[in-house]
Amino acid sequence: MDMIKANFTVTEFVFLGLSSQPKMQLILFTIFLLFYLLTVAGNIIIITVIQIEPRLQTPMYFFLTNLSFLDICYISTNVPQMLSNMVGKKNTIPFSSCATQMYFSLAFGMIECVLLGVMAYDRYVAICHPLHYTVIMNRSICVQLAAISWSSSFLSSMVINVLTLSLPYCGPNVLNHFFCEVPSILRLACTDTSFTETVVFIFSIIIVFIPFLLVVVSYARILLSVLRMRSASGRHKALSTCASHLTVVALFYGTAISMYMRPQSKSSWAGSKIVAVFYTVITPMVNPVIYSLRNQDVKGALRKAIAKQRTRVLLK
Repeated sequence: MDMIKANFTVTEFVFLGLSSQPKMQLILFTIFLLFYLLTVAGNIIIITVIQIEPRLQTPMYFFLTNLSFLDICYISTNVPQMLSNMVGKKNTIPFSSCATQMYFSLAFGMIECVLLGVMAYDRYVAICHPLHYTVIMNRSICVQLAAISWSSSFLSSMVINVLTLSLPYCGPNVLNHFFCEVPSILRLACTDTSFTETVVFIFSIIIVFIPFLLVVVSYARILLSVLRMRSASGRHKALSTCASHLTVVALFYGTAISMYMRPQSKSSWAGSKIVAVFYTVITPMVNPVIYSLRNQDVKGALRKAIAKQRTRVLLK
């Protein structure tokens, strides 16, 4: 048996992608190329506006800068490969490249989960403890929370990927997905994957579910605090600062939990790919739109930056 596995060890994977029809692939290529360009451009604009506007040098926008940079990294691990497969004749990826893509994709997804939890805590402190906000969420604490988000996620992704890639893959090597992701790779292993799936589930609880609980608890406390406010304008301002974050949380956590916290046997190929599109492509694209359209400070800073640019052009 060992000899057979050694002779048929998988050295590359073949992507089936989102469609096998050439016309549909061309349509999808155009759509996802547009999505990718909008995501990169939108998040760069958010980062730039926050960096040049003094009024946005607060913990909330420090974490938003982290989130925007993360979204650029996240979508860049998957979409360029997918676009290349849609227009190229070869839909394969070497095992080593697949492992790299799987590691960074999972790590960036985990970072987003933790960051969204941290951002919820930041809103809780700002609304429920406004007098102590600058002390509790000082610059040092913000940097430490961001560092913990990134380092813990990269470490967790490494553990999961080492366990996943240590399994024997002797065929088939056809990956019914558009990028290398742990659940889809596990389905191709030539052995029982229950232990690895259990480990993935445990890390999902730690990295996905615990931050989600932090979000729920934070907003429950925020809601109670808002209901006690006597001023209607105060309630509106408090809720408006949370609306953008809640929208992103609902979109990202809903799809991520449905992928990583359900039995693999109960998930369909088509359903898994559609869910993956939402949290790897759609969420990074809509984040800057949500935060710019629903956030008065960001919109004001963006208008101010555009006005300055127009003035410079006219003066020239």
